[in-house]
Amino acid sequence: MNEHENLKFPWLKNFPANFKWGTASSAYQVEGAYNEDGKGASIWDTFSNIPGNINNNETGNTACDQYHRYKEDIELMHQLGIDSYRFSISWPRLFPDGRPDHINPHGVKFYNSIVDDCRRFDIEPIITLFHWDLPQILEDQGGWFNPQTIDYFSAYAAWVSEHFSDRVTYYCTINEPQIISNLGYHIGVHAPGKHLDKERTVEIIHQLAHAHSKAVKAMRAVAKKDIKIGFASTGNLCYPSTTKSSSNDDMEAARIATFTTTEDNWMFCHQIFCDAVVLGKSADLRSIGLENWNDCDELCPPIDFIGINAYNGHEVRARRIDSSAPFSSNDGSANQMSYIIPEFVERGPGFPRTALKWPITPEMMNYGMRFIYDRYHLPIFICENGLSCNDSLFLDGKVHDPNRIDFLTRYLSELGKAIEAGAVIAGYMHWSFTDNFEWHSGYDERFGLVYVDYQSQKRIPKDSFWWYKDVIEEFGHSRH
Repeated sequence: MNEHENLKFPWLKNFPANFKWGTASSAYQVEGAYNEDGKGASIWDTFSNIPGNINNNETGNTACDQYHRYKEDIELMHQLGIDSYRFSISWPRLFPDGRPDHINPHGVKFYNSIVDDCRRFDIEPIITLFHWDLPQILEDQGGWFNPQTIDYFSAYAAWVSEHFSDRVTYYCTINEPQIISNLGYHIGVHAPGKHLDKERTVEIIHQLAHAHSKAVKAMRAVAKKDIKIGFASTGNLCYPSTTKSSSNDDMEAARIATFTTTEDNWMFCHQIFCDAVVLGKSADLRSIGLENWNDCDELCPPIDFIGINAYNGHEVRARRIDSSAPFSSNDGSANQMSYIIPEFVERGPGFPRTALKWPITPEMMNYGMRFIYDRYHLPIFICENGLSCNDSLFLDGKVHDPNRIDFLTRYLSELGKAIEAGAVIAGYMHWSFTDNFEWHSGYDERFGLVYVDYQSQKRIPKDSFWWYKDVIEEFGHSRH
């Protein structure tokens, strides 16, 4: 009998034995305690407390109160059975004014406790250094346009590496530079609420690339042991309209569309950041009327993995056209040059969507990850994947979320296909562990495996929590 025949989740057969199963969160979205124990203000503390910026005028001042309830949360993670937890450190909780010469001992104690409690339960801590909460004082001094901010970030990163590298191996420098620049500095619906033009917005991404590069070098210089460093990217991921073979036109069209910088996607594409910091070359910014970066050789110190935050993608089909000018082949005959033009397939009425109205497109977990791996040749962590559901307490006191279970089944099954096709996927971090403060959407959107009653802060595992626990347990059993 085939060892996988009786698997409840047959797609697990494709996942490698050392695969990491985890969940993810970010400091501002869960910690609360925004002005306690010497913490400095971040741009999100400022932004969310301005009326009109956040849905229902809500703030992250309390969030999930993880600052006071982290032990309960980590014990729940142990019950879930995960072997990794990706969380972010609040820069101003460690360094209230952003500078390395003023450290907050309460912040040090808090993050020491999280790391140590994770280790106590054999949960691998994965630290994200910057998940959007820039110290407000640094923003007041020019933010990412001020070279000192990059220097301070590098010093902060070095401190974290030196302090935690005896217990923490994995680090993400920056989470989603595309969203930082787009929603925070161009559209203005995220902190700090700027409305910069295209050129200045792209320069924010450029400065973040410099910050990442300098931080990587500084972290390696002081680490107490070998550490693994990456970052978390997000952007356009496409999948072919037909899947007849690995070399069909639609497949190539989807690959081209994934990495083409256009006026429509320049704020939401992987290559604008990843090409510079991984490949040492500029994405084609001339296609959007800007000069290509000429310093990319300074931006690409070696890293160990690339994190991808993947929620949805686009279906693409190919249109093949022949050029009007013939060319001569080696045998002297005249031939027509043929080109593939990608075309996005329009989503029809009733296309499946999440509660946040994001499209549900599991196929991009297969093809998108294959395209990313083929381009960058680094192990991939799925640093975020999940969906918002209209979760609520049922009369039986439980939270039933079959939509989430169906979503995750589809997405993880497609991820297994990417692994089977040769993409090296190192781990999967479900977004998120608990419901939390969902940025400008406030508390209306629930992404968690654990339901949070925000009035009482009571935690209630959802049906998907127990489903994910079953997945992890079956994975473990299938490897023994």
